[in-house]
Amino acid sequence: MLTIVIPTKNEEVCLPLLLASIKQQTVQPKQVVVADACSTDNTCKIAEEYGSLVVSGGMPGCGRNRGAEVAMTDLVLFLDADVVLQDPEFLEHSLGEILERKLEIATCDVLPFDGIWLDHLLHTFYNKYVRLWGSLLPHAPGFCIFIKKSVHTDIQGFDESVVFAEDHEYVRRGAKKARFGILKTKIPVSVRRMHRDGHLNILWKYFFGELHLVFLGPIRHDRFHYTFGHEKKKEE
Repeated sequence: MLTIVIPTKNEEVCLPLLLASIKQQTVQPKQVVVADACSTDNTCKIAEEYGSLVVSGGMPGCGRNRGAEVAMTDLVLFLDADVVLQDPEFLEHSLGEILERKLEIATCDVLPFDGIWLDHLLHTFYNKYVRLWGSLLPHAPGFCIFIKKSVHTDIQGFDESVVFAEDHEYVRRGAKKARFGILKTKIPVSVRRMHRDGHLNILWKYFFGELHLVFLGPIRHDRFHYTFGHEKKKEE
């Protein structure tokens, strides 16, 4: 019924936490695909130890596309390595709501599982902002997108030329052809990027990235300096 696709690059620390949490779900996915961007650590070995299918990936959009290509189910869930499904009924409740509401693209509220009060405040603001726009201007973080594989194929997947906010661009194209909704479930995510790059830097990027996407279209240049992967030396 469900394929989970996870793009990775040097995720030996976070990936096992996510994969272990998937194993604890009351509803199990048919397959888990890890699309790896040439990791130099034990990411691929860990993925295989947990029974995941490992395929070649790249930047997040590319990795998600490569993972979706081998998906054997009619529904795909894109996750990132730094989320943890802390609620063992997350998949069960999410899939139930998707079926009940007849959704073809869906996401949910996000909340930090670590960090400081500011991180919780910023995530709360994000959730309210996204719900305010709803299906008029759909948003969905790349670390939690449910989508019918037929819809993914119909919109030709992620635009691999988009280098920043490719997730929001993707769901906006998808929502023009399919029913989009925000679920009642919540997904916990790490705030490691905010702490690594700085809160003000992240806020600047996403504020102007949103304006660019709305008024100028997809972001295909590198002025936002997006980086993919979390090597140990960058975390220290």
